[in-house]
Amino acid sequence: MMQEYRFMAEEEQDGDRIDRFLSDLMESQSRNYLQRLIKDGYVTINQKTVKPSSPVKAGDEVLLMLPEPLIPEIKPQNIPLDIVYEDDDLLIINKQKGQVVHPAPGHYEDTIVNGILYHCNNLSGINGVLRPGIVHRIDKDTTGLLIICKNDTSHKCIAEQLKEHSIERTYHAIVWGNFPLKNEKNDENGIYKDTINAPIGRDPKDRKKMAIRPDGKSAITHYEVLEQFNGFSYIKCNLETGRTHQIRVHMTSIGHPLAGDLVYGIRKCNFHTEGQTLHAKTIGFKHPRTGEWMQFDSGLPEYFSKILKTLEIRA
Repeated sequence: MMQEYRFMAEEEQDGDRIDRFLSDLMESQSRNYLQRLIKDGYVTINQKTVKPSSPVKAGDEVLLMLPEPLIPEIKPQNIPLDIVYEDDDLLIINKQKGQVVHPAPGHYEDTIVNGILYHCNNLSGINGVLRPGIVHRIDKDTTGLLIICKNDTSHKCIAEQLKEHSIERTYHAIVWGNFPLKNEKNDENGIYKDTINAPIGRDPKDRKKMAIRPDGKSAITHYEVLEQFNGFSYIKCNLETGRTHQIRVHMTSIGHPLAGDLVYGIRKCNFHTEGQTLHAKTIGFKHPRTGEWMQFDSGLPEYFSKILKTLEIRA
């Protein structure tokens, strides 16, 4: 079975390579995979097969025949899960560092989803067989709280709260650099607070990264400084939106990338972090069945606390 996609090249796309043209339009597909499809004849421009480097011109009709993917069986695995809360509708899991949330091409085992399937049989199916129960996610090297939905009703309710920005999500992070001690952004208690309102989209130069883009999706991060050290700051972030890599991109954009961030960081961190120092500490929402407000808090992981202690000693 094939899925057929037809596109008309616009003026601003005139001269783009066909592989980049399709990569920009088909964000769920890798550029390497699209290049293979082009070489195998699954892509035509004005009904003619082309090479990955062939340019498109304004007005060209591009046809992509996308083979239906073979969906692998996702097997339950006895993976230890730190379950903070569970009832008939949902689970709250405290994700550990290095854990991948859901299976993806090339990584179908040892994920949170594999562990959940071993723990319970009933999960929402809205996001398909690769992401059962997953209504939101956090990065592999980010730790903290994650909601898992056991049925479609709870999934729709939590998804709607995410869409309305009514779910409370607080992250703690350690970032490079210090903030002004006396500034118009300090409140009456001297705490430095600010809001970053900058749209985020796929980085045009690197499809694996996100970037601030005028044509990106709305992204708003409220942050405040909890403590400052020599060259580092400990901050708290509240998300109004939940874009991919939002905190990492936003903090980098103002010159304060997260310590240990190997993707967006500007320099190597001397601490052993295994990726960005970011923890999803608090989550609050209305229960999908009862409507009761529920809030959960997760203590800082050991590696995070050790870095803070080291910074305090050095200071």
